[in-house]
Amino acid sequence: MKEINVKAQNREAVGKKASKLLRKEGMVPCNLYGEKKDENGLPVALSFAASAAELRKAVYTPHVFVVNLDIEGQAHKAIIKELQFHPTTDALLHADFFEVSEDKAITVGIPVKLNGLAQGVRDGGKLNLSIRKINVTAPYKQIPEVLNIDVTELQLGKAIKVGQLSFDGLQIATSPEVIVCSVKATRASRSAAAAADGEAAQ
Repeated sequence: MKEINVKAQNREAVGKKASKLLRKEGMVPCNLYGEKKDENGLPVALSFAASAAELRKAVYTPHVFVVNLDIEGQAHKAIIKELQFHPTTDALLHADFFEVSEDKAITVGIPVKLNGLAQGVRDGGKLNLSIRKINVTAPYKQIPEVLNIDVTELQLGKAIKVGQLSFDGLQIATSPEVIVCSVKATRASRSAAAAADGEAAQ
């Protein structure tokens, strides 16, 4: 996985009013969750704030990053767990991070990349990508930037499901029945098939 550096500051005041003031200053309120638990076994969050400009490079992108957080000199490696956006402006309102380590497995959605020209496309069909990411589980250093899927042999009217895939060192967490991609018939492919059937019948 790619890594990216983000500088941040601790935030003492929490709540709606404090968060609103932070946003006016161009900052985004954030929480970092890790191994620490309270007496009830619930995760304890470290509250911090980072500039919207700093976070933009990790948020508004199709890539998945390990974020190297520098919170006033304290280093933390984390992945983005959840984001909240303004419903109309799409501005980032809040971010939750989950701390990671080299030896502990994490589950994260990784972008899918289709490689090759599908046989069904050569026969006139259209390749459709049904999901853009597949959830995988592994220590973060074993997780690639993209999941490469060869579609060369994919026939017209056929699909590739998650359960048909495997990747070295990764456990797939997405349901095996989920369709990743398929080749759908088009008007041109149906016409070609009809013409071929007509010739065969003669």
